Amino acid sequence: MISKNCVYKLLPWAVTCLLVTPIIALILSAFSIDKTGSFQHIIDTVLWDYCLNTGLLIIGVMSLSCLFALPVAWFVACCDFPSRKTLQWALMLPLALPPYIIAIVYTDLFDFSGPVQHFLRRLMGWQSYSDYYFPDIRTLAGAILVLSLALYPYLYLLLRASFLSQSGSLFQAARSLGASPWQAFKRVSFPLSRSSLAVGLSLIAMESLGDFATVNYFAVQTLTTAVYDTWLELGSLSSAAKISSLMLLFVVIFIGLESHSRRKQKSYQRSGETKRELRFVLHGWKKWGALSFSWTLLFFAFLLPLSVLIYYASHYFWASFNILLWRYTLNSVWLALIVASLGLVVALIVNLYQRLQPGIFAKISIRLSSLGYAVPGTVVAIGVLIPFSSLDLLLNKWLVAFNLPSVGLIFSGSLFVLVIAYLVRFSAIAVGSVHSNLEDVSPTLDLAARSLGLTQGQMLRRVNLPLIKRGMLTAFILVFIEAMKELPTALLLRPFNFETLATYVYQFVSDEMIEHAALPALLIILMGLLPFILVNRLLEESR
Repeated sequence: MISKNCVYKLLPWAVTCLLVTPIIALILSAFSIDKTGSFQHIIDTVLWDYCLNTGLLIIGVMSLSCLFALPVAWFVACCDFPSRKTLQWALMLPLALPPYIIAIVYTDLFDFSGPVQHFLRRLMGWQSYSDYYFPDIRTLAGAILVLSLALYPYLYLLLRASFLSQSGSLFQAARSLGASPWQAFKRVSFPLSRSSLAVGLSLIAMESLGDFATVNYFAVQTLTTAVYDTWLELGSLSSAAKISSLMLLFVVIFIGLESHSRRKQKSYQRSGETKRELRFVLHGWKKWGALSFSWTLLFFAFLLPLSVLIYYASHYFWASFNILLWRYTLNSVWLALIVASLGLVVALIVNLYQRLQPGIFAKISIRLSSLGYAVPGTVVAIGVLIPFSSLDLLLNKWLVAFNLPSVGLIFSGSLFVLVIAYLVRFSAIAVGSVHSNLEDVSPTLDLAARSLGLTQGQMLRRVNLPLIKRGMLTAFILVFIEAMKELPTALLLRPFNFETLATYVYQFVSDEMIEHAALPALLIILMGLLPFILVNRLLEESR
């Protein structure tokens, strides 16, 4: 009979193995022999173009996101100007907009048949496309612009937090030595924020690497589209796995570069000063420059796409408001609720294991269970398919051998595999949120509880869990938001006749029917915004 102590030790490792198995299967498949020869054909024809486009996309998005995020993070954290308090949370709102929705809005506005070019032709008297030049939005540059507008908040949040945590006395010392504000920023604030910059850029690089819908809509061939085409069009799981392994190599390189850039950086700079006293009050052209840049960025990243969607949703409301919309909304909501609940359970299991059994094994369990978030959704989907499709084949062979009816693809062809893929992808968010809250609970409370005669289970239930309930709710909401927006994994793994809001919108995006995509897209944004505001309030209250 297995004792409770064994269950405490085995359960976290069972969960960790479940989350890591797809990644291990993917690595093993990279060394398997491709009997169909399709991967060799891809190498001979298009693989290097895919790699080049992927590299250019990542470098472009990282550079442009840095240009967007760095100034506004500095303005909001260190300067004082009108509407600063509004901007400090409003600049995070583009996180609620999936990049492919921004892509379809900008294509509708700036394409040849869109209102911008139509207005210019009427104004200037141009008759055809050959009479003038207008940059084409459906290019690699267009994809870089759209992804940068959608992803810059990752970097903005990290840089703003970094600037706010820096000691104002360092900056004042630089100013007292004769440095101008720009020189003090360049020599003091910016070097101290390099760590946040590296983490933010690596996050943006991995999100760009994993994006499928935007690059596919703009017909930019990257490694992500190659995985999708190889699996769904060529039907070669082996080749898709090898390309996914190549993307995994990109992820390892990003993580390695990010760790390398911070290897010798240590700074201890907190003090009791308040930033309110140390912020620059901007006047004249500096004030208008900061206002113009910040509001222009917010306008193009959030307000303009949202306004266009509201316009189309209001004009085509009754054409879009149908039974399918309700059905797919319910599918998305209950799927996200299941994933968020299971993600929270995973987070509690591995974190409470570390609380009860601190040591190197508990740390390894937490690290491994968080590995999936660094991997693009397309790669996770292929990684999950490999073991569970093999399990289906083995199960059916076994049933046939015993003259029993075959059960078909009960794992890889059902919602089970989609839920597992979401868990692999998003459990890290819940694990991190619960971990940070649990770290704030003093170990002396555990000692006091045990000295009063409570068992380990009673101590967790009556002491630890009530103290981290805010972190648990935050973890649940964050996983819910990500699961609602997730598209690449759902596209590859959704069962037959099952759609989510994201895949429903993508169908209209693929057919360039923005008027029908607007209402479900607004629902995705709304379901991301409301929990986002709630999380923001929770974080503000916890300070």
